[in-house]
Amino acid sequence: MRGRVVVGVAALAVTGLVGACSGGHSSFHEPLLSSCEVKTSDNDVQLNPDQAANAATIAAVAIRRQLPDRAVVVAIATALQESKLTNLAGGDRDSIGLFQQRPSQGWGEPKQLSDPRYAAGAFYDHLMRVDGWQDMSVTEAAQAVQRSAHPDEYQKWAAEAETVGTAMVGSPGGAVSCSLHDGPPRRGTTARDALAKAMRLDWGTSLITRDSGSTGLTVPTDGQRSGWQFAHWLVAHAADTGVDRVRYGAKQWTVESGEWRTVKSGQAASDTPAPVEATVYAAKKKSN
Repeated sequence: MRGRVVVGVAALAVTGLVGACSGGHSSFHEPLLSSCEVKTSDNDVQLNPDQAANAATIAAVAIRRQLPDRAVVVAIATALQESKLTNLAGGDRDSIGLFQQRPSQGWGEPKQLSDPRYAAGAFYDHLMRVDGWQDMSVTEAAQAVQRSAHPDEYQKWAAEAETVGTAMVGSPGGAVSCSLHDGPPRRGTTARDALAKAMRLDWGTSLITRDSGSTGLTVPTDGQRSGWQFAHWLVAHAADTGVDRVRYGAKQWTVESGEWRTVKSGQAASDTPAPVEATVYAAKKKSN
């Protein structure tokens, strides 16, 4: 039976193109909340764009390290409990960030712990040192890292973390979508360059992205799983990068539709895995 869960505050290819904006989207001027949905056959989790972007980054850090998918589930469950997947500036005593890690306990400097990539990496560093963590329950594995005064609280997020984590590591395809009702933070080449930078921060400097004009970006993949990893990451980060369209194979997500739809592929048969294509909003035309 399908479940539907709304997490915390309200709320997102594999060569990715960020779609150019042709004409205005009136929904951006309506008093609606932006939201993201992570949907699998078993569950349906609602996140806000910040939560979705943070979950995608947590997954990307694990994928780069070639960690088991289970690590992503444990990390997301922990972040859901500690911060509702929100990068908090403070917390109990000197706790900071997604995992509420404390500088006084040797997790890092405040500035480092405020970086979701660093915080996720620090969590994984500790998790990998726990003997037998893969055979533990979510709450046991999380508690072995966090040493919380409320160890049983992590387990309540296990189902949601399984849904979000599974989607962010690329299965099933098209599981992450966002309906966005705020204007893009950047446009044109500024947005494209910022998007490329954000991708390399999450996925590593070795990630190859190709320009596809002033508003386009293409990301090569090595197969369907990595394709959907990038595609879902792009949609999850659409609100903070200005992504307007993401296309992978015969599936396309746009800000206008807010969902994945089948489109004509337009790509000839090839042994080379399809890239993810993304487009960002075109620059505003200067008024005369």
